[in-house]
Amino acid sequence: MRLTTLLDTVNQGGSGQWPVTDSTSTTDDHQTFDQLVADFIPCRSNDPELWFAERTAEVEQAKALCRECPLMEGCLAGAIDRAEPWGVWGGEVFVGGVVVATKRGRGRPRKNAAPAA
Repeated sequence: MRLTTLLDTVNQGGSGQWPVTDSTSTTDDHQTFDQLVADFIPCRSNDPELWFAERTAEVEQAKALCRECPLMEGCLAGAIDRAEPWGVWGGEVFVGGVVVATKRGRGRPRKNAAPAA
């Protein structure tokens, strides 16, 4: 399977097993392919919760792992097209369907909070 086919898969949602496009493929072929892909794609070989973490340090770790991924650009493009509601996609943080520079922790006051009267 070519890298462009993998890229198309990421752009179409990127979740679940990676499809092997050969109609004669078996479940073993899918599992073997998933294992091979996991060696090259950080989100397949690390804890998936890392890409949806609440703590800033974990989010930054996921972003750093994404920078090593050969599918980073396609992953980011697919996430933008789908307006992913949250998580790290293609090395960027999504909150509310848009890319943000950094993720703010839960329970913190808003950055532009109105001054107290």
